[in-house]
Amino acid sequence: MKFPSIVLIKRFRSAALLVISIAMTAAPVSHADEDAERENLTRISYELSQLQRMINDAAKEAESGGGARFRYDLLARDLRLVRAGVDDHLQRPRQPQRVQPLAGDYRN
Repeated sequence: MKFPSIVLIKRFRSAALLVISIAMTAAPVSHADEDAERENLTRISYELSQLQRMINDAAKEAESGGGARFRYDLLARDLRLVRAGVDDHLQRPRQPQRVQPLAGDYRN
């Protein structure tokens, strides 16, 4: 019976903690902080793609062993759903902001 190596488990745990900590930095934001939010979400999406690669590598390694098997396919599916949600939010068009009207007449 071959189990995922301790190193792989630690890598997954570290990557998951990294993604969670990045997600927590994306606190509620105002319109002025919209760019910062988009930057944070873009980074989260990137980190999720890196985590997806790690899952694919671990799944390939686990295929060679027998016995009890971790469901990498389900983990990968859930991760794709999370990333799709983040990417969907990033692709939504930004709402136009109200602009203060100009006075236009600058003579006394």
